[in-house]
Amino acid sequence: MHIRKATESDLPAIFDIYARARKFMAENGNGTQWGTIKPKKELVESDIVNGISYVCEKDGEILGVFAFIYGEDPTYKIIYDGKWLSDEPYATIHRIASSGKVNGTGEFCIRWALSQFPNVRIDTHENNSVMRHLMDKLGFTYCGIIHLEDGDERLAYQKII
Repeated sequence: MHIRKATESDLPAIFDIYARARKFMAENGNGTQWGTIKPKKELVESDIVNGISYVCEKDGEILGVFAFIYGEDPTYKIIYDGKWLSDEPYATIHRIASSGKVNGTGEFCIRWALSQFPNVRIDTHENNSVMRHLMDKLGFTYCGIIHLEDGDERLAYQKII
């Protein structure tokens, strides 16, 4: 597997992966994190235009997608019931999803992100037991609760290499 920046021609595969991820989450007790519409089409397209969308690929097939953003995330400015490990510059992983075709795709994406920047933050829904398990497995530290722009709560994690 390898990681590359996503292009507009990847959009059909990316939208398929997000649809599959929404279905998987709903079937596994996490139907509210993305509901039936998140991430929104406009946001995914904007991620590509802004050069922050990445795909995980093997033999020409897209197996995963995520946004990887360097710099301050406005939703991470205030953290409740905890604190960040460090206020040093960081990168953030958002909107990570896999096709489910190859085990370990999400882990591969996160390990790649950690190889790009030594201070990474990520958040997930309380009901996303799969992502919470992966955060623990990869040595992320639970730091507290953040609120998204729409007010939804997320569990926030950080790992510093």
